[in-house]
Amino acid sequence: MERIKKGDNVVITAGKNKGSKGEVLAVYPSADKVLVAGVNIITKHIKPSQTNPQGGRVRKEAPIHVSNVMMADPQTGGPTRVRINTLADGKRVRVAVKSGEQIDT
Repeated sequence: MERIKKGDNVVITAGKNKGSKGEVLAVYPSADKVLVAGVNIITKHIKPSQTNPQGGRVRKEAPIHVSNVMMADPQTGGPTRVRINTLADGKRVRVAVKSGEQIDT
């Protein structure tokens, strides 16, 4: 089970965007990277083409390594580690270590 999934709220713990928060847009498990909304913005130069006849510069998010993000605690909003617990019915759920609150429903 993945500790960080698409749609999770995360806190950036390292790099130029340290301390900022955002929602995970995509997860790339093979590269150990995640795409976070509004974080690690790059400027990509686009050549003119049929679909984009003007060309120009496009600002977009770039993936960030998963070790530089932590899950946002549901209660406080601060960074927390994630523990995976097994319920009595055998279902595995993610739990925030700081608050002990269940992340998955």
